[in-house]
Amino acid sequence: MSSPALSPAARLRAARPDWLNDPKVWRTEILGGLVVALALIPEAISFSIIAGVDPAVGLFASFTMAVTIAFVGGRRAMISAATGAVALVIAPLNREHGFGYLVAAVLLAGVFQIVLGVLGVAKLMRFVPRSVMVGFVNSLALLVFMAQVPEMRDVPWPVYPMIVAGLALMVFFPKVTTVIPAPLVSIVILTVITVAAGIAVPTVGDRGELPSSLPVPGLPDVPFTMDTLTTVAPYALAMALVGLMESLMTAKLVDDITDTHSSKTRESIGQGVANIVTGFFGGMGGCAVIGQTMINVKVSGARTRLSTFLAGAFLMVLCIVFGPVVSDIPMAALVAVMIMVSVAAFDWHSIAPKTLRRMPAGETGVMVITVVFVLTTHNLAVGVVVGTVTAMVIFARRVAHLAEVTAVADPDGTSVVYRVTGELFFASSNDIVGRFDYSGDPDHVVIDLSSAHVWDASSVAALDAVETRYAQRGKTVEITGLNEPSARLHDKLSGELVGGH
Repeated sequence: MSSPALSPAARLRAARPDWLNDPKVWRTEILGGLVVALALIPEAISFSIIAGVDPAVGLFASFTMAVTIAFVGGRRAMISAATGAVALVIAPLNREHGFGYLVAAVLLAGVFQIVLGVLGVAKLMRFVPRSVMVGFVNSLALLVFMAQVPEMRDVPWPVYPMIVAGLALMVFFPKVTTVIPAPLVSIVILTVITVAAGIAVPTVGDRGELPSSLPVPGLPDVPFTMDTLTTVAPYALAMALVGLMESLMTAKLVDDITDTHSSKTRESIGQGVANIVTGFFGGMGGCAVIGQTMINVKVSGARTRLSTFLAGAFLMVLCIVFGPVVSDIPMAALVAVMIMVSVAAFDWHSIAPKTLRRMPAGETGVMVITVVFVLTTHNLAVGVVVGTVTAMVIFARRVAHLAEVTAVADPDGTSVVYRVTGELFFASSNDIVGRFDYSGDPDHVVIDLSSAHVWDASSVAALDAVETRYAQRGKTVEITGLNEPSARLHDKLSGELVGGH
């Protein structure tokens, strides 16, 4: 029997994503976006100060980045906005050449990111080891916490009990209900108490003036010449690389938290598109923001693009329509939210004594190095690169000792067979040259590579060096057992490498 025909309304519901039909999901996404928008305001203002621009520039960047990436990004529920890492990169350009050059760099950085995305730079993420990822997570948690420390120095004493009260609300309120995100409840309650009681504490309004109108699109006020291009290109490339690194690492983190997959290539291209849009609207550019992403995904439980879009939309609504109300929000409330985010983001299991006893020392060392470099430079991208390179060096040293050479002499004494096992590459191949008895071996030497693989030119040069040393003593070498890829590489390079003989 054929199934009954669906009504137009039923067909529409079936065609829409499941989350559009679930009021609970709508509520989670809307409230999550609102909490993120509130948390973005003081940080966007702070990053504007770092970059040396008007607070509205950072707020506009957060608005356009979040709204654009909601449509073109590859990772649902991830938040992109103005960030400290990008602000640090472009601050010297703004200081030395002016705001027009900063905007031009943002536009060019977007172009670079699109090109890098098309070229497949996102595939490099597979080379980031787990120990670096753990170090990245712990670093971001510590950076989020450290960013709150200045807000707790030289402040009126009511700030401290307010922070404690905010933390208590976020810990215990979810035991009552999870319908409304605890961070939002904490912000509202502390704001009402502060205003009603007239408590004099630092507020959002103290960080800078909020914009009163939407941004207007336009081109940067710079001469479109080769000199301008050479001036902004280095800053744009640095911004593109730093932004992609932080965005792709954050996307991978959200993948792990939500147990879902995301398109890193689409995210790379999407970041470029978002920065181009941001540049046209006079923003300072940005990338994925880790703290607000954790609020959205881990604290609020958001999982869709709706929360990302609403975070940007609510940000402008809060600034333009509810600016006076938002200005009265005590910074203590937002500090409490970010402290809770840092505690939730930190991988406490990674530093548990039981874990440290079982984990190889090299893995723990890579994690610690990643954290140290991030905290020293205040740049997550630097820590990830240094940690990954360190992990590769440790891996290379470990694998280098896996290449073994064993000799089996022929009973009649006319030949000897050396059996080589393991992976031959630049770190391991040099060691094998000293494993042969060039003077004591008979005239015919067989090197059996059936249990080995030749990976690079260094290995071919090492084999050539072995043959040369035997040839100098009037002895012949026969290499056997090469697999097909190794044989192709050996045939192509053997005898052609300078210094190989």
